[in-house]
Amino acid sequence: MGWVCARGALFRALVGVFFLTGTLATATGWAQSSTSEEPAAAMAEEQKTPYPDGLDDAAIELDSLRLRLVPLTADQLAVLAAAWQDLARAAAQAGVDKSLEIRAADPAEAEQLREERLALIEDREQLFEKFSAVIASLELKGGDPAEVAAMRHYLKAVEIEGRSQLTLQEFTDSFLQWLASPEGGVGIGIRLAVIVASFFGLFIVARIVRAWARRTFSRVPSLSKLLTGFLVMAVYWLTIAVGLMIVLAALGVNVTPLFALVGGASFIVAFALQETLGNLAAGLMIMINRPFDEGDYVQVAGLAGTIRHVSIVSTTVTTPDNQVIIIPNSKVWGDVITNVTASDTRRVDFIFGISYGDSIEQAYQVLEKVVTNHPLVLADPPPAIRVGELGDSSVNLIVRPWVKTSDYWTVFWDLQRAVKEAFDANGISIPFPQTDMHLHLADSNKAAAQAAPLSASIEKKNAQRQEPSSYASGDDGIEEPDEGNERG
Repeated sequence: MGWVCARGALFRALVGVFFLTGTLATATGWAQSSTSEEPAAAMAEEQKTPYPDGLDDAAIELDSLRLRLVPLTADQLAVLAAAWQDLARAAAQAGVDKSLEIRAADPAEAEQLREERLALIEDREQLFEKFSAVIASLELKGGDPAEVAAMRHYLKAVEIEGRSQLTLQEFTDSFLQWLASPEGGVGIGIRLAVIVASFFGLFIVARIVRAWARRTFSRVPSLSKLLTGFLVMAVYWLTIAVGLMIVLAALGVNVTPLFALVGGASFIVAFALQETLGNLAAGLMIMINRPFDEGDYVQVAGLAGTIRHVSIVSTTVTTPDNQVIIIPNSKVWGDVITNVTASDTRRVDFIFGISYGDSIEQAYQVLEKVVTNHPLVLADPPPAIRVGELGDSSVNLIVRPWVKTSDYWTVFWDLQRAVKEAFDANGISIPFPQTDMHLHLADSNKAAAQAAPLSASIEKKNAQRQEPSSYASGDDGIEEPDEGNERG
């Protein structure tokens, strides 16, 4: 019985040992398998590129490459740019090898080799263009400036050194190929034609927009002619500027640096043209505040004339004697502006003098009749006739009729003549300044004695004037002081 129990215990111990051995073997196998898979996964991870597959394929289309570069980060683009630099180096090396082969070959074989070289050069140019697209994307997304500059310098150096080492035949072949290629002469010709046609179309569109803007602004009654002209000009040039940006963008030109260039140039121009900018600001104030308009007669900057034109920097005035004067807007806006023709009506001011012996009432009636009978004098408001001043030689009457602004000078000239003729017809005199001298002497005999020498001297001078004289004799000339008296 004891032996049976011992035998069962031994059996159970063997089964336990066997089970433990199998478990250890299985765990060891799993550990070895896991250990062997980790280097493989790490190797696969190292071999996988950080950018999508196919972006380093030399046969990829340029437009497709540019589109697929959009979502890449700067780190991905840095690795991709390095891969493209290797492709560019290999393409440049292939071209160099083919050139060396041509120079060492017989003339019979050189023709075929030149054709093969041209094909390699064309492939290299396309590959360089794709490489440049990768570099540009890397630069825009904040890549290392030193790395970007080094890659650009590499491309430039390859092209410059490659051209400098060309033979005459190779240069001729390359030039003819460039002329016939869509990316070379043909492409440039097409672009130039597109640019010229775009500019013609742009100016035509700008003219159409300008005409439409002029019609639109002319319907706004609150806008002056000056402001309307300025707005029309602004719309015209704005249309050209926007259209030019659209044309450049359509041709593939990056207009972002252009804005930065314009901003920097604007600061320099503003500093250099301070006075001109002052005229520009004054011109804007004139157009906005409208102190005058084209055709108005004004007094500005010490000058009087009719406004002919106002630009953004100057005002053109024509004087009554037809002199054309150009005044800077800063002087116009910085001075007193008198707009003579701003109102629809004006008052004409006259002053007519009559003698102290004439009847004021009669002069009133004559003046009122002359003024009211003129067809251009307005009845409302009625003309004013008043005694303005008791002068030294006359009684001055003030006459102030109202007329339309356009009739001012016609009425002024007409009434001047009409009043003179009416005064003459009615016996009213217009005195001129005169002075009455009254001489008072206490002793008449003494006065006669003093007047005798004076009368004799006057008679002597009159006799001398009646005698004929010449330059040779009879002309005493200017009396000179006696020499002896002068010395004494």
